Amino acid sequence: MPWSLLNKPWLRSVVQLVQLFLAPNRDDVYEQCVWAALDEPPRARKLGKRPGTSRRDVFDEMHRSMYRNAAYTQADGPERAAYDKAVVDLERARAKQQAAADEPEWNWKVVCVLLSAAGLAVLITGGLMALLVALFSTALLIFVLFWGGTAVWFNLRYCLLAAVLSISCAAARVERSYRAVVWGMVLFDKGIVPVMDGMIRHLMGEDPDSLFVPQGTSKGLRAPRAPGFVVQTEAMEQLHRKLNHLDEGTIAVCGPRGVGKSTLLENATEQAAFGVLIQAPATYAPHDFLMSLSVRLCQDYMQHEGYPAPEFARLSPFHRVLRGTRRRMRALGRWSLFALPATALLVLGVSSAARSLYTRYKASASDYAHTWAAAVQNWIHEVWSGHAVVTSVTISILGIAWWRSRHDPWLPQALGRLWTRFGANVGILIAISSLASAFFDPQLRQLAHDVHFGTIFAAALLAAGWFYAFTASLSERVQKARLDLGRWTLYAGDVCKLLATFLGAYLLYFLIRTPSTYALLADEQNPLRLAGLVTGTLLARAAGWRPTPAEPHLVTRCRNHLYRLQTVQTTTNTLSNSSAQVMTLGGSHATSISTMPPNFPALVEEFRGLLTSIADTLAARRQRVLIAIDEVDRLSSDAQALAFLAEIKAILGVRHVYYLISVAEDVGAAFVRRGLPHRDVTDSSLDDMIHVEACTLKEANAILEKRSEHHTPHTALLTHSLSGGLLRDMLRYGLQIEEIQAKTETHELAHLARQLILEELSETLAGFRTLLSKQQWTQDASGILGDLRTLCRHLKSSQCACSDGTLIHALEHFAHHPVGSQPTHGDITETARQLIDEAAAYSYFSLTLLEIFTAPGLDRRSEHARAQSAYGAHERLAEARLELVISPYSARTLITHIRKAWALNDSPSIDVLSPILRRMSCPLHRSRPDPFGLRNRY
Repeated sequence: MPWSLLNKPWLRSVVQLVQLFLAPNRDDVYEQCVWAALDEPPRARKLGKRPGTSRRDVFDEMHRSMYRNAAYTQADGPERAAYDKAVVDLERARAKQQAAADEPEWNWKVVCVLLSAAGLAVLITGGLMALLVALFSTALLIFVLFWGGTAVWFNLRYCLLAAVLSISCAAARVERSYRAVVWGMVLFDKGIVPVMDGMIRHLMGEDPDSLFVPQGTSKGLRAPRAPGFVVQTEAMEQLHRKLNHLDEGTIAVCGPRGVGKSTLLENATEQAAFGVLIQAPATYAPHDFLMSLSVRLCQDYMQHEGYPAPEFARLSPFHRVLRGTRRRMRALGRWSLFALPATALLVLGVSSAARSLYTRYKASASDYAHTWAAAVQNWIHEVWSGHAVVTSVTISILGIAWWRSRHDPWLPQALGRLWTRFGANVGILIAISSLASAFFDPQLRQLAHDVHFGTIFAAALLAAGWFYAFTASLSERVQKARLDLGRWTLYAGDVCKLLATFLGAYLLYFLIRTPSTYALLADEQNPLRLAGLVTGTLLARAAGWRPTPAEPHLVTRCRNHLYRLQTVQTTTNTLSNSSAQVMTLGGSHATSISTMPPNFPALVEEFRGLLTSIADTLAARRQRVLIAIDEVDRLSSDAQALAFLAEIKAILGVRHVYYLISVAEDVGAAFVRRGLPHRDVTDSSLDDMIHVEACTLKEANAILEKRSEHHTPHTALLTHSLSGGLLRDMLRYGLQIEEIQAKTETHELAHLARQLILEELSETLAGFRTLLSKQQWTQDASGILGDLRTLCRHLKSSQCACSDGTLIHALEHFAHHPVGSQPTHGDITETARQLIDEAAAYSYFSLTLLEIFTAPGLDRRSEHARAQSAYGAHERLAEARLELVISPYSARTLITHIRKAWALNDSPSIDVLSPILRRMSCPLHRSRPDPFGLRNRY
């Protein structure tokens, strides 16, 4: 039975092991592993998406001798040798047992059943002693039969021998089943899965990676900034190396927008022991930015040290006090709900034992206390009367030393260390002594002899079950496991807690209801022992208590700085003098003092001083301080970015502090020139620079694999080529591919790539039309606008590949025109001509991607393109996309070389057969006749 009936992944492995144990034959093990591999979701989703790849087709192929032998060969190891040995041992045990069973004239099974029934009847009717007597008599009778050499002895001997050998057969069957489970797991992992994956790829035909079968939307693509999806790139490794080789400094992170600079800064901030990430303002104001950075620094440091940042609420003082009181009352009520009943029950349980203990030792304790009190009183009287001069001098010196130790409380600290070191041991000793007293009590030892073995076994079994259920409820793996039953969700952790509660309660009930154990529990000293156990446990826990330390000076300084930056403080002093008579003659004087917010120089000085103190404190702990300033490249111009760096230069260069600043590529280029032809602020503000390049194809595969298990190397190539390797656009295209698949319900990369490329081309050309609408045009020079409008209309009206004939023709006509050849006459601005050339170059690039990704045999054509020239490498497509940002003319030259390597046309052409082929492979018209046999050819 295939376990596809079970939808819970955490149950599949258990069911697989059970099935392998119950069906340990070689063919059954192989078949169960094949079903298990077919039922795995990533593999099951691909089945049936192309002809000849259905579930039954793959199952039949896996039972061919070629694939079966290949799976056995890859799983040929010590596990298979142990399984084969277990099979041989079972066959030998069966042969021996069958040979013994064939010797007697009697049926050995009937003989064994009759003997067992007779023994059970004797045990029930006569008890254990009668059974022992019966066994002794039977043994004596067998000896007599053996001595006489009768046929009864011969038949009885072989019947008993067959029974004994049947036990060895059962053990051999269990051994074979166990070895079948072990070998089945190895066969599944090392044999079935790789062989089946290779066979499925072979059945799919050309371009198996072009099949895109997602299951829902990937979380890593829906949330680009979600934690846990960071992939180590070359830029991250370079930044890590620079941070390890610098004690402090300012490092600029430059690169095009969307390349992943923010992700790099966020990852570096998370890895630092103390990191602050802040966004630079779009319209920069140095004072406001430094004010915000100071507030973030104070708040993050207070949270880093475990102290809450002050809240500046808008409520009135009365409402704040009322809200705080309500919160404390709620917490006190919850604590009292558990503490008061527990204390009352504990006091009620140990009250009688405590009273008896007090009555027993009251007289001796009272006499001892009176003796000590009298001795202390006499000693104080002697000192007061001056009869103990040395003692008086000693006491005076101790008083002076105590006062002098107010700044260095070594004595309380020493007492605290002693309590920490020995308090837990004292508590544990008291608890153990309380429990050990039960073993030395003669009365309890006498009562323990009366407890039956069955009672002890049952109590131990219940206690073991309770302990197992209790420890299982604390396991994270058990807590995460759950089972959905319709609208109800059953969590394994809750089941274990309920089972532990039931077993514990039943264990207590069992001990109380059993007379022998009830006598042990009813001992009058047990409450006192329990009180000692509780007291010792409380002392052991109290030994680890520490008083709340005083707030560090640096945290107090941060708190005061926050108050200074975020509040306006006003102090009013009033003085009046009057006479308490009917006629009053007096005066009144009021003084108001208000704090003034710090100006920029003062704010810089306070920030540097505070950051220096924080860095020195954390450097002593070997912790790194890192401040990341992101989005500096959002500033509207490079001049503003340089002016921003010049303004915040005053806060840079703090000892033990790393600054990471994301800047535009122009600012990074200015730093790289090193003052050629002239120096600017980057030379004195930045210590080093990291240029974040676009992702390589290998990194793109790793990123998409990390964020989505559905994407294949072909979809990664498509997103990498269309985005140029820019991380933000690459993730957006990856999500867009999943959206297109959900909308069109097609799984072939050719259809998905066509839809994605045409959608991006339509949006981009619409943007160019908006920019061209702002230029001045004449009637003679507007022909190119008509071609662009026609192309945009075809892009919007194109619903499927069946109607791509006119669209491709219009796209080729617009993309292949020579640079600057249209319009051929009339006035046209240089800006308009530049925009037209950029739109045509992007159309040329889109046409190239469309022809590469929508034609069959992508793997085969890729190998041929790489063999033609270096321009046939997959990375060249992303380079062409990035080159479009620099110049449409150089990009067109690069695209032309790429097209030659891929054997694409360099000029517009009319292809009569392509519309027919597109209609045959269109996912919306698969029900049409296929006279040429071309449907689903890729």
